[in-house]
Amino acid sequence: MSNIIVLGGGMVGSAMAVDMAKNHNVTLTDLSQSVLDNVKQKHKSITIQTLDVCNKVELQRIIKQFDLVINAVPGFLGFETLRSIIEAEMNVIDIAFFPENSLELDALAKEKNVTAIVDCGVAPGMDNVILGYYNEKMKLSDFECLVGGLPKAKKWPFCYKAPFSPIDVIEEYTRPARYVEHGEEVVREPLTDCEYVEFDKVGTLESFNSDGLRSIIYTMPHIPNMKEKTLRYPGHVEYVRVLKESGFFSEEKIDVKGMQVSPLDFTCKILFNEWKLGETEEELTVMRVTLKGENANGQTEEIVYNMHDEYCKDTNTSSMARTTGYTATAAANMFLDGLFSEKGVFPPELVGKHEACFNYFLKYLEERNIHYIKSVRLI
Repeated sequence: MSNIIVLGGGMVGSAMAVDMAKNHNVTLTDLSQSVLDNVKQKHKSITIQTLDVCNKVELQRIIKQFDLVINAVPGFLGFETLRSIIEAEMNVIDIAFFPENSLELDALAKEKNVTAIVDCGVAPGMDNVILGYYNEKMKLSDFECLVGGLPKAKKWPFCYKAPFSPIDVIEEYTRPARYVEHGEEVVREPLTDCEYVEFDKVGTLESFNSDGLRSIIYTMPHIPNMKEKTLRYPGHVEYVRVLKESGFFSEEKIDVKGMQVSPLDFTCKILFNEWKLGETEEELTVMRVTLKGENANGQTEEIVYNMHDEYCKDTNTSSMARTTGYTATAAANMFLDGLFSEKGVFPPELVGKHEACFNYFLKYLEERNIHYIKSVRLI
């Protein structure tokens, strides 16, 4: 039994703390005492502690008392928090999903003899694990990931609920989307190239460009075609584009009756109530990962993994928390079990390339009723 510290008591952070507490001693930290009290009320075995991760000295002092750190702070705090953890010579599993390139910390992690597994959620996360595994087995030509979290009940106009803050969602709608086509990195406007895609149990969804490839642009440069697209219910994209084109996502402040107001801050305030996912509100996560390439027999093969997960009524855990958080706790337990111990910063594709690690992820998630269903066809 190990001593684990989880930084960030939000929806995903608390779900990870609960999962890790099945086999380990867990301390959950957050800046908000009320967030921690809410978790403690439901899960007595978890120790809680307030912590400001921006206080580097205090952060490093506290985490050194533990065997492993799980970093689940908001994205805008993620990179510097990860740097502080590595500087403290602590091994870490990270799902902060910050915009910076985590591989910039690889040399520091090696110098400090640290294992840092980053981007370890559903996507980025499990799609990377799958890609890393098949990259060892095949000569890949194409990789595509379609992924989205959706409410079960569609409420007009957006038919969407966010399991995290609106500002993080809007980031998906404003950050230029990087793809790889014919071996070249290309940049597209987000919310473009919309396509309708059919999914079992859900029906028709709309996919659009988003910036989700992240590390694999750098770690898998030999794969000529790679893209990631976000999924929403049909109609969502048009309403969001109306807001975007009308200036509601602008950070440039405007004068409103003598007050300087950022349209983006105003929009987030409005959308917070519109998009806020209720604590027991049912939602689902869908993902489809498609790989194409030449197999060991020289045949062109297409491999597809489909995942459909829903809110768990037994544990009152959202699907997004399950599919994201349990991928990270799989990585944490895998590390603690000694299955992966390389030093440096490792996105999931560099972990999933090892067959034992790939199988560990799938088995761990299956035990929590999250299933990645594989189909194969020759082209």
